[in-house]
Amino acid sequence: MDNILEEMGKDIFAKYVGIEILKAEAGTAEARLKIDERHLNALGIAQGGAIFTLADSALAAASNSREGTAIAVNVSITYCQAAGLGILTARAKEVSLNRKIATYLVEVTDEKDNLIAMFQGTVYRKQ
Repeated sequence: MDNILEEMGKDIFAKYVGIEILKAEAGTAEARLKIDERHLNALGIAQGGAIFTLADSALAAASNSREGTAIAVNVSITYCQAAGLGILTARAKEVSLNRKIATYLVEVTDEKDNLIAMFQGTVYRKQ
């Protein structure tokens, strides 16, 4: 897709949450989310859903940087450690690309480059 950053900017939910797509090209993407009080759960740590949404947005940007449209068909996330207030970054990398299916790994890190979560996604590719 020629203008993936513009297209991803139309994601109303991602914008509502505060996610910013920093780059997307040739099967890779980087997204950022500033965790503030609205993203915290009752324990005072970043809500898992906010972290998941950040990783999913990076997956969407990376997978849709290719020709056609990509739709997630399976995703999973492993939370490695808690995150608090601050900036989280999700980096998506394509690990397998076929005509109809592609797989991506997304690492979510904090400002100190601590691994917060690992996310894997498989997408169906429509030409």
